[in-house]
Amino acid sequence: MRLPPVLSADDLPAPELYAARLDGQLFAVDACFAPVDEIEQPRHRASALLSGLGGKLIAEQLSAAWVWGALDAPPAHHQFCVATGARVSHSPARWMTVREVVIEADELVDLGGALVTDPTRTLVDLARFGAGFDFAVAARLIAAGASVDRALASVVARRNLPNKKTTLGRLSRC
Repeated sequence: MRLPPVLSADDLPAPELYAARLDGQLFAVDACFAPVDEIEQPRHRASALLSGLGGKLIAEQLSAAWVWGALDAPPAHHQFCVATGARVSHSPARWMTVREVVIEADELVDLGGALVTDPTRTLVDLARFGAGFDFAVAARLIAAGASVDRALASVVARRNLPNKKTTLGRLSRC
């Protein structure tokens, strides 16, 4: 029997997971673990991030940046969104933020059942909301497939977008 690529306490008891990590059989992926013969990829990080949270949550902003490899470590406070009108039945924990957003299907990527904003939408969101916008993170998102031209076009196309001028200024310097 082959183990899933990402393991959580739903798969094995936590003491067994930590013991296997100490034995060098697993490595940590956020709060989950992966076998050492797996090469960590965005689908592993997305699976670990959204493990047990249900199918309506979408990883966004810094959490999505981590999934795409633009951050070396997961953020301490994860950021999720849901599409406008989605009904979310769980209450968010202190380690996460959930917000309702207008989002198009082509701005999402399904990574093995875990939804994540695509690299371009992630770049736009970080440019809009990142108080300390990090151009190094932006460069790594571009390397992961984000398109600055598509990002600029999507911002220009949206009417009454909060932080639009700041976002355009930041994106034009990427």
